[in-house]
Amino acid sequence: MIKELLESTDYLVSRGFDNPEVGIILGTGLGKLVDEIEIEAEVSYNHIPYFPTATVEFHKGKLIFGKLEGKKVMVMQGRFHSYEGYSLRDVTYPVRVMKRLGVKKLLVSNASGSINIEFKKGELMLIDDHINLLGDSPLAFHGVEKLGERFVDMSQPYDPEMNRIIEDSAKKHGVRLHKGVYASVLGPQLETRAEYRMLKILGADAVGMSTVPEVIVANHLGIPVSAISVITDEGDPDNLKPVDINEIIAMATKAEPNMIAIFKEVIKNI
Repeated sequence: MIKELLESTDYLVSRGFDNPEVGIILGTGLGKLVDEIEIEAEVSYNHIPYFPTATVEFHKGKLIFGKLEGKKVMVMQGRFHSYEGYSLRDVTYPVRVMKRLGVKKLLVSNASGSINIEFKKGELMLIDDHINLLGDSPLAFHGVEKLGERFVDMSQPYDPEMNRIIEDSAKKHGVRLHKGVYASVLGPQLETRAEYRMLKILGADAVGMSTVPEVIVANHLGIPVSAISVITDEGDPDNLKPVDINEIIAMATKAEPNMIAIFKEVIKNI
């Protein structure tokens, strides 16, 4: 993988990606943060050597570099998922590229369904911990020790200092911000009533199909990381209603301004 990483990073440097400080991964329906960026370079994923290509219609599939709140940022406008047929090595490859380019902090967003019935659609959840139900690890491959410590400590996967800044930012902007545990499942199908009950028993507050692999690799590489879930649907098994993906996108779009305000405040203060 080292050879591939070198080719990917060399290509991006040649396209103007100059020592980004903060990496950002934008989830489903959460791409408008790029409108706040003073863009200096952008590249489609399918032009970057060894990069996967986003296949989900509401993920743009662009890597963007520019200035935001006085910091150099590198933004994934759209991410990859196991349910697209990619391995977790593929899903997390961009995080390894970010590290090679110089990224020192990582912010992640996603759309998720609430398990905790106190968390309502359109609200935000700061991820304090997670449960990996993907059935795989992005570190489970031959030669991983050449890229970082194989047995990565995950006692505190989300950076406490960055999380504190996020909580302070939410208070400053008057945004209701929950704090909880995120469960990552394979998908792409949504959960059954029995699965929602299982997730509640396991201690999850929200469920989605991303984020955990990228967070594991960020920890593997020593990059402090924080993540916010936008609650786009509610998984109350006793009152479960059919979910339409268009409704999920609409709810993410509605909540997006609050997430953008928090991310901008965090970037300014890290």
